[in-house]
Amino acid sequence: MAELSQSLYAFQRAMEQLGLSQNVTAFTSSDFGRTFPSNGVGSDHGWGSHHLILGGAVKGGKTYGKFPTLTVNGPDDTSTGRWIPTTAIDQYFATLATWFGVDAGNLTTVFPNIGRFPTPNLGFV
Repeated sequence: MAELSQSLYAFQRAMEQLGLSQNVTAFTSSDFGRTFPSNGVGSDHGWGSHHLILGGAVKGGKTYGKFPTLTVNGPDDTSTGRWIPTTAIDQYFATLATWFGVDAGNLTTVFPNIGRFPTPNLGFV
C-alpha cells in the first residue's frame, strides 16, 4: 500500500504541475474479491472490491458505500463468506461516465443494469 500511495501521489503532483489536475481522473477497478473462510487450500472467488479514485475533480476524503460486516452468516454475507457489495460497479462507472460527458439520458444504454440501483451517480466527481 505504501508503494501504491507514493505512486498515486507522484502522479497527482505531476498532473498539477502540468496544469491538468482538473482534467485527469485516475481510478482502480475490479469486481474481484475473495471469500472469508478457507476452502482448505486458500479462498474462493468472492464479489466486490474497494476502489481508489483521485484527481482534481474528485470530492475526496469520503467513503462511498458501506463497509460490510465481516461475519460469516452476518447481515452482509450470503452464508458462504461472500460479502454482498453495497455499491455496484455500475454506479461507480456511471458516475465516471457522467464526468466523461455521457448524458444522464444515455446511462441506461451504456449500463443496462443501472436502473436496479438507488442512484446512478455516487457524487464523487
